[in-house]
Amino acid sequence: MATVYLKKLLWTTIGLLSLGMAYIGVITPGIPYSPFVVFAAYCFAKSSPKMHAWLYNHKWFGPFLTNWGEKRVFPQKMKYFMIAMMSSSLLIMYFTGVPARGIYFTAGFMAFVAIWAWRYP
Repeated sequence: MATVYLKKLLWTTIGLLSLGMAYIGVITPGIPYSPFVVFAAYCFAKSSPKMHAWLYNHKWFGPFLTNWGEKRVFPQKMKYFMIAMMSSSLLIMYFTGVPARGIYFTAGFMAFVAIWAWRYP
């Protein structure tokens, strides 16, 4: 019985952390929110039906999750917005004197996220 409670607590905690990263991704250029929202929904599906339902009814995340869950659709508008935010973040990093190695690492990570997103209609 205690292990079931601990598993739910662990999944809820991870889901809340992922949801927090999604909120940060919404307001911070260069950080994608979509993988964090999808992962949070997965975590809440394993731990809290109430939080899972809340996330699917959320003003910002609900439509994305519904499209993603039913049709595996990543909105075209969001793809372009994501590329614009990633590009502007790299430019800010370049002009603020971030070492080249950091820029290359960040650009590589952003490229993987962009490739992941552009694979879907």
